[in-house]
Amino acid sequence: MAETELPQIYLISPPEIELSRFPDQLARVLDTTEIACVRLALATKDENHLARAADIIREVTHRRDVAVVIAEHVLLAERLGLDGVHLTDGARSIRKTRMDLGSDAIVGAFCAASRHDGMTAADLGCDYISFGPVGNMNLGDGTIAEYELFEWWSKMIEVPIVAEGALNEDTIALLTPVTDFFGIGEEIWRADDPGLTLCALRAAMK
Repeated sequence: MAETELPQIYLISPPEIELSRFPDQLARVLDTTEIACVRLALATKDENHLARAADIIREVTHRRDVAVVIAEHVLLAERLGLDGVHLTDGARSIRKTRMDLGSDAIVGAFCAASRHDGMTAADLGCDYISFGPVGNMNLGDGTIAEYELFEWWSKMIEVPIVAEGALNEDTIALLTPVTDFFGIGEEIWRADDPGLTLCALRAAMK
């Protein structure tokens, strides 16, 4: 990343949303500050609910020229006219996903804190690699994606990287010089005013 450029915001949906309320909330956030991409990352496996959510969110994002990807569901991404998919199994599904969706689709991969998985995913043609969490969370095995991983990647690899998971103003300020995107989700959706909270996090980049 060039020193003069600030990372972009990659917005992540909450794991559960109310279809009657969330689209308006999302629209307000998108109108508050510039967003590069939105990831629909719902916990449900109900394809009907996922399809309804994806249809509504695609309308909100595409109206604002913002890309939208869906976590995991490759077939839904293609069927519903989304811009791509976010894979959470490192490099394992990338080759097949790229064949299924074609060269124009966004294909991203979450690689936790593994430099090796990230490099493999990049070699297989991923559009971005996501590392995280960057702070302490009550999930997984407690492994954190450290500053040194982002620093090394930013110097050695051209494929863009996303920093996500337990972000706060301090970690954003620290990682701003060495990442391309911040994946921000629960950090703002838990707040009374998500747009205001996002603006505060963005201000920490400067």
